[in-house]
Amino acid sequence: MCTPDLAVITASLEGLEETIILKLIDRAQFLINSSVYAPGQSGMEESEGESLFDLRLRYTEEMDALFGRYCVPEERPFNVDLPDPRRKVTLPPTCLNINDFNKVSLTAEIRKRYIELVPRICGLGDDGQYGSSVEHDIHALQAISRRIHYGALYVAEAKYQSAPQHYRNLIERRDTEALTALLTRKEVEEQILERISHKVAYLQAEADRAVRKIIDPEEVLTFYRDHVIPLTKKGEVLYLLHRS
Repeated sequence: MCTPDLAVITASLEGLEETIILKLIDRAQFLINSSVYAPGQSGMEESEGESLFDLRLRYTEEMDALFGRYCVPEERPFNVDLPDPRRKVTLPPTCLNINDFNKVSLTAEIRKRYIELVPRICGLGDDGQYGSSVEHDIHALQAISRRIHYGALYVAEAKYQSAPQHYRNLIERRDTEALTALLTRKEVEEQILERISHKVAYLQAEADRAVRKIIDPEEVLTFYRDHVIPLTKKGEVLYLLHRS
C-alpha cells in the first residue's frame, strides 16, 4: 500500500505559508476597491450580472482547466462546467483513496472568507487599480485553496493509515465530532500560528514603509486560526467520510 510521508506533507504545507503570505502582501499594495466584488460593475457588457472578481476567476479557471490544473487533487476549482484538459496530464501516485476529489471541495467557504479578509489587510478607499486588484486576489485565493485542500487530503490519509481501525470505527458511525477531535493536534496548531506570525513580520522587515503597505501579522494569524486550520480539518473529515 502507498503510504503518505507526513514529514513531506508538513514541509509542503510550511512552504505554502510563504506563498500565501507573499500573495496577501501583493494584494495589500492596492486599496480595497470594493466595486470589484460588486455584481454588475465589471465594465464588461456581455457579463453585466457578474463582478470583475468573479469574471477574472472564471476566465482564469477556464484557462487553467485546459492546461490540466484540476487534474491535481488539491487544485479544486471555484467554478463548474470548466473545459476538459487539452494536454495529457500524468501524475505520480498520490496514495489517496477517494473516487471524486470534489467531495472534499471547500471552495465556496474559502471564497467567502477570503473576501472578508481583504478589508482587513488593504487600505480603505478606491485607487482605480481594479485589474491589478483582482489579479492578485485570484493568486492569493488559489494559494489559500491549494493549502487547505492539500492538507485536507494528504494529512487525513496519513493519519488514517497511522491508526486505520480507530478511524474506521468512527467513520462507520459517521461520528464527525470524534473524528475532528482525533484529527486535532493543538500543539501543532500553535506552532503553525507562531510560525505564521514570525514569517509575516520577517517577510516585511526590510520593506520601505513610505511606498509599501505593511500587513499586520495578527490579521494573517487570525485568518489561519479562524479559517485555514478549521477548514482544513473540515476537509479532512469529508475525506475520511468519502474514503473508498
